[in-house]
Amino acid sequence: MSVSEEVENLSRRGFLRIAGIAGTALCLGIYMSADAEPRVLTEDEARLANAGIALAAWIIINTNGKVTLICHRAEMGQGVYHSIAQIIAEELEVDLYGIDIQLTQGDEKKYGSQLTGGSSTIRGSYKNLLKLSATAREVLIMAAAARWKVPNTECYAETGNVIHKPSGKKLHYGELVEDAAKLTAPKDVKLKARSEYKVIGKGNHRRDSPLKTNGEAIFGIDKRIPGLQFATVERNPRLRGKVKSFDATAALKVPGVTRVFKVVMGVWDTDREGVAVVATSTWAAMQGKKALKVEWDDTGFEHLSTPEIYSRQRELLKTSEGLTLTTQGDPTGIIAQAKDKLDVVYETPYQSHSCMEPVNCIAHYQVDKVEIWGPVQAPNWIQDYVSKKLGMARENVIVNMTFLGGGFGRKAMPDYPYEAVMVSKEIGAPVQVVWTREDDATQGPYRPGISYRCEGAVENGGITALKFRMAGQNNDHWRGGDNGKANRSTSEGFLKPYYQSIKNISFSDIPFKTPIPTSFWRSVYASTNGFAYESFLDELAHKASKDPMDLRRQYLKDERSQRLLDKMEEVSGWKSRKKNDGYGVAITECFASTVGHIVKVSKKSTGGIHIDKVWVVVDCGWYVNPDIIKAQVEGSIVMAIGAATIHEITFKDGMVEQRNFYDYKMPRITDIPQMDIHIMENDENAGGMGEPGLPAFAPALTNAIFDLTGKRIRKLPFDITTV
Repeated sequence: MSVSEEVENLSRRGFLRIAGIAGTALCLGIYMSADAEPRVLTEDEARLANAGIALAAWIIINTNGKVTLICHRAEMGQGVYHSIAQIIAEELEVDLYGIDIQLTQGDEKKYGSQLTGGSSTIRGSYKNLLKLSATAREVLIMAAAARWKVPNTECYAETGNVIHKPSGKKLHYGELVEDAAKLTAPKDVKLKARSEYKVIGKGNHRRDSPLKTNGEAIFGIDKRIPGLQFATVERNPRLRGKVKSFDATAALKVPGVTRVFKVVMGVWDTDREGVAVVATSTWAAMQGKKALKVEWDDTGFEHLSTPEIYSRQRELLKTSEGLTLTTQGDPTGIIAQAKDKLDVVYETPYQSHSCMEPVNCIAHYQVDKVEIWGPVQAPNWIQDYVSKKLGMARENVIVNMTFLGGGFGRKAMPDYPYEAVMVSKEIGAPVQVVWTREDDATQGPYRPGISYRCEGAVENGGITALKFRMAGQNNDHWRGGDNGKANRSTSEGFLKPYYQSIKNISFSDIPFKTPIPTSFWRSVYASTNGFAYESFLDELAHKASKDPMDLRRQYLKDERSQRLLDKMEEVSGWKSRKKNDGYGVAITECFASTVGHIVKVSKKSTGGIHIDKVWVVVDCGWYVNPDIIKAQVEGSIVMAIGAATIHEITFKDGMVEQRNFYDYKMPRITDIPQMDIHIMENDENAGGMGEPGLPAFAPALTNAIFDLTGKRIRKLPFDITTV
């Protein structure tokens, strides 16, 4: 189904064109209603007609012709700040670089979910934005045609103007907004075919790049408001411990330090205690924190070490069938009777998010309301959490979004904004709480470390059964407790077409809990699942004496997958590679996009493995900007290299062993291989791209190492210099 056909079937959405801002602007937005009919209402009328439902003004055109776009999701490097403007510019026929973009506040009634996660911004909004923009364009054309007393068909829009074809007469949008605001929006708006796009699909320069280059962009850590104080917090290193006592004498002697007190930070359904140091500057607060003397109460919970965590997981994989997420056929029975089968365990580590911009947040508690400013991925979640914790009306928790210097899921957590609120409440003033890199490394939350038991059977060169069991922490349990169901992400990353061609498959989750806080990490569970499942498919291919690419082709029978495989073979020269040349393949699905990686490796003369090249083929359906997609894939590969071969979070006696980049090292430029990225062209629904480029890299790399050396790697991270 095409984009234009899809937008006509949008359910429970009404498109509004309203006269707003005292009649001086044309505002277009969306509001939730029981039908999908366009309506022409004032904002007050819209609210009266739909109690509690407010208009979301996404596009505003003033009488000067200036176009303002309200960006409802966070910009954390993934490019939505630019891409949303690119969509608007295409159908509205305005200059992409003339659009003013404003980050908005959290307001679920106006914008729906504002969670920036799951690579959801473009795929969740593009159809609405296309139709909104086209509707604005058509209303402006109607206004011009009416003024000239000519048929609409004689007029067209271009570069912010409506032009009369026969006469060449021209009116800019600003001259038309008042007339346009009085017209009834057309019900059916024809959208452009992809072949007609002039802006979408082009790799134009990002709107936010100059702002981030010249320092104009305001990140959370840059934000300042009147009367702002600054704070840091010394938190229990064992994550769930309490404050037994503290001595603030030395801290209070540090110039600039004004207050020291105990603070409690909510982490979903538990609490974490610490001691806050408030000062006139962040530097003073940090020095005061260093001077603190704190005695901790660490009783009442386990002090786990990494070897114990994975030993427990492996034991569970031996003895428990776990909770079934999905099953078809009889994989257990087939495997039990099979002559040719595999039963292996894969292991993935805990990982830190290590965002470039350390965690920070400004909060101002004012008895009847709270206002928050910062690098937040999920303003709606913060409003929910803080309002419930404080017993305050949700609408009185105001969340203002800034640019984020990286998020990866960490900054969707409401813990750090809530902590800032508690500090502000105590001191009766606005405060910015800044985490150090050591805080970030030692406090989490982390990507959960997971072990997988993978069983499979082959017969006559094909797979007859697959059985996967996962033992690792469930992120959902931190948010809403244990509901007794399998982790809903147990099969994440595994391609859906496999279910159609492999008749016996099961996925199970073995519940596993620790005091360690975990949360979403880039590509969430696909980043760990993908390593286990795609590595295991490679093992089965070799056991069946099948080329790994041919095995995937055998079971990925749909046309879209076949075209992806064709492209992967074409760009990498897969079929012309030599035996033991060091090639590995993996394909994963993540947030409605399928991404295939082929990695080529070779042996270094000095020992170890060199990653020569990575070919990536992306099928994300309808897309906006190829350069942004490629940048996201490149960044994902760099992040995946680190997670697979360089760093991990480990625990000893309940405490994190890593503290900063000296012992949680990042990939260096010399570690980065050549990358060749290709995007499939089709008009399928848009998938995400902020995350899907990551999961397939690790298994493609380890599969390539097996092809070169015959050594199978089943545990991450591994030392690539000693393989």
